Amino acid sequence: MKSAGGVLAGARGALFLSVAGFCLTPWASPALALALGAGFALVVGNPYPERTGRLSRWLLQAAVVGLGFGMPLATVARAGASGVGYTVAGIAVTMALGVLLGRWLRVDRETSLLVTTGTSICGGSAIAAVAPVLGARPESTSVALATVFVLNAVALYLFPAVGHLLGLSESQFAVWAAVAIHDTSSVVGAAAAYGPRALEAATVLKLARALWIAPLALGVAAVVGRRGGAVGRSRVKLPWFVAFFVLAAVVRTTLPAAAHPALDALARAARTVLILTLFLIGAGLSRATLRSVGARPLVQGTLLWASVAALTLAAVLRWVA
Repeated sequence: MKSAGGVLAGARGALFLSVAGFCLTPWASPALALALGAGFALVVGNPYPERTGRLSRWLLQAAVVGLGFGMPLATVARAGASGVGYTVAGIAVTMALGVLLGRWLRVDRETSLLVTTGTSICGGSAIAAVAPVLGARPESTSVALATVFVLNAVALYLFPAVGHLLGLSESQFAVWAAVAIHDTSSVVGAAAAYGPRALEAATVLKLARALWIAPLALGVAAVVGRRGGAVGRSRVKLPWFVAFFVLAAVVRTTLPAAAHPALDALARAARTVLILTLFLIGAGLSRATLRSVGARPLVQGTLLWASVAALTLAAVLRWVA
């Protein structure tokens, strides 16, 4: 006979898989999936934390590549070119403001820099790339990741609501979300909730922004090295799935029109996989994660994120149609 603990664990696993299955149905949405994942993790407990963590990363990359099958290469090129200026300006302003806020709030230097880099480019991916180059302590990395995780969850709900309240066009919302939201998952999730054109443009802009991880990490290594800091020797991990996204767009452009319905089906499947991915990301939240977010890093991350979001929104309202 199974022990009571074994039965309970089995029931929890079955319930988890059932909710995950629901996220593959038409009734699930990005915001709902994230809420279900976070709620399950905090109330019931994620029965497969390590597996879901690895799986969410792979599924996110696969979903992004799948979205490329629905976008002609010309659309990708136009969206990427239109956002270069916002990307460069956004990274520069965020880095400068983040450093100043960290000093003002007296946040640990490593943690402050990791929170700032995560806000400036691509959330957890940027933190994971910069931390080994910086030689950051595990606790600093954990606090920065937890801070960005919490703010990403808020952004997924807040941005579409504000966008509709202000009457932003899908093009305006795409630029705003791609520049002001940390992680690719939340950018794509928020844009998917806003509209199909917003999803296309925001995905391209965010992936183009992710390519700046390598230059930023190398820049951080150079600056810290000149100041006598302990710089790690780990190589910078590049987001190679961006290349496969572009390749998918090339396939869309080169294949005849008769193949487009099948490619559209792949893109629709990718959007469904993205919703499941958001559930798994939400399930990665835990009470330990929330406890690890110190007050000062969270205040720094929130103030920095709010400032970037406000400045970007003002620029979008002025210059983006």
